Amino acid sequence: MVTREQILEVLSGFYDGGYHQPAVELGLIRDIMIKGSRVALTYVLTEEGANTALYKHEMEEALRSIGVMEPHIRFRPITEYEREALEKKLGVNRPVQGSSSPTAAETGDEVHGGRKAAGSLLDPTSQTRFLAVASGKGGVGKSTVTVNLAVALARMGRKVGIIDADIYGFSVPDMMGIEERPVAEGDKIIPVERFGVKVISMGFFVEDNAPIIWRGPMLGKMLQNFFQEVEWGELDYLLLDLPPGTGDVALDVHQMLPGSQEIIVTTPHATAAFVAARAGAMALHTGHGIVGIVENMSHYVNRLGEVEYVFGRGGGAKLAEELHTELLAQIPLGAPDNAPADPDFSPSVYKSDTETGRLYDRLAEQVASKLETV
Repeated sequence: MVTREQILEVLSGFYDGGYHQPAVELGLIRDIMIKGSRVALTYVLTEEGANTALYKHEMEEALRSIGVMEPHIRFRPITEYEREALEKKLGVNRPVQGSSSPTAAETGDEVHGGRKAAGSLLDPTSQTRFLAVASGKGGVGKSTVTVNLAVALARMGRKVGIIDADIYGFSVPDMMGIEERPVAEGDKIIPVERFGVKVISMGFFVEDNAPIIWRGPMLGKMLQNFFQEVEWGELDYLLLDLPPGTGDVALDVHQMLPGSQEIIVTTPHATAAFVAARAGAMALHTGHGIVGIVENMSHYVNRLGEVEYVFGRGGGAKLAEELHTELLAQIPLGAPDNAPADPDFSPSVYKSDTETGRLYDRLAEQVASKLETV
């Protein structure tokens, strides 16, 4: 398997068009991720009007020489903060710029004069903390954990948003009982707010539960839109409900949010925990921190008040040990006892005065404590 060192070595002869120095030495090759024969990386553009098609072709040719056949190369413009840090390090003036700016289609970013649009959550000056909720496989209750953790954080007085990044399997609006859709104000989309949480989801933009039949690049662009074209306002936390596994969407999120933290959701079953370890390994390989593990469907309390371990025991603790992190919560199997006539009805959100709701409140306190000390 190819290594990070081999990738950097083979790209060491690639010169940046803005500063005319090796891109590797300038630190412009970022977010390198290796998964088997697949390699993904980000190239940070320092010049306006960069020929990204040529850059991509030359980098692909170099990578083929070490056996990487179809690398996933993402381009984004350098931020003002990054440029200032780089020029301070080099002690040079700004590079001579080209005649035009890279387009959003070329870079995957909304740009103005080669910079990200001001106010983007992706801007380095943003104070928002990102928390991705991941799992190795579907059906473990990852989205349920996401929405209940978000609502619990909002109950604590935090300003919270959710991006339903499970673009193929979006479910957050339905889980939260959201019936309205976002509205546009000028060139921005206003997210729907429910239980004090701002929400955006692919589910708002499709009709009649239609399937999404897209390839990777389109998914990445939609995620960029969710970050940059939605009027989030000030947020303390933005939670991302990732699709299960380690596919294109999860990879794009890891590249877009180098400072994100993660919670890994599993069930107690040994196989679920084994598969979830891959999602955790992906987080660690891309430099993300793991806040901890949530074991969902941990047990079931029957009508006699007896605890039954329907899916076995120990998966969450074993996963936490393997990933060198903490088992944050063990959530029982069940569903909220919410009446459809209730104005606050939702199929999946537990109220704070229920046993499971209190578990989520405690989970939120732990998560907030950990994230605010990172």
